[in-house]
Amino acid sequence: MRHGMANRKLGRTSAHRAALFRNQLASLIDKERIITTLPKAKELRPQIERLVTLGKSDSVHNRRQAARVIGDDGLISKLYDILGPRFTERPGGYTRIIKLGARRGDAAEMAILEFVGYEPQIEEAPAEPKGGAKKAAAPKKEEEPEEETAEAAEKEAKPKKKAAPRKPAPKKTAKPAAPKRTPKKKTSPKKTAK
Repeated sequence: MRHGMANRKLGRTSAHRAALFRNQLASLIDKERIITTLPKAKELRPQIERLVTLGKSDSVHNRRQAARVIGDDGLISKLYDILGPRFTERPGGYTRIIKLGARRGDAAEMAILEFVGYEPQIEEAPAEPKGGAKKAAAPKKEEEPEEETAEAAEKEAKPKKKAAPRKPAPKKTAKPAAPKRTPKKKTSPKKTAK
């Protein structure tokens, strides 16, 4: 019977498993979203929930308890300054698990573990005109110092280095054909008369 065997071993020793969870907890606090396998995400979820609950009430004792799991002071301060206050009104359930499907290499079930209310930061690239449209000239800044414009003019005035001419590939010379061998005639051994 499986009495008292609550957690998954994940094919690791206890020390390796603890190190894995410490690293994943640190990454989750830092990035607020990680992609991992589904069993690891399910095992990690109660641990991060416990840490966020500690982060909701800032005290020396709670900070020391969090420091036992997370060694980085910057991450502990983020836990108590940003994540804890964000979830003060929420009684639990600070994270969500989103299933992604099977991983291509080994068909392991993948999942995203992220904080509730996580919004990815999307950086928009400036729109460029399509194909045949000519690019508009960039507007000049009026406050540019004269030194910078002089340096830019010097760079433009310098001739660009030309690429060195390619050396011709060495010509392959045909090896002289070996002289043909003429097969030796087989001669039968001479019989001597007795």
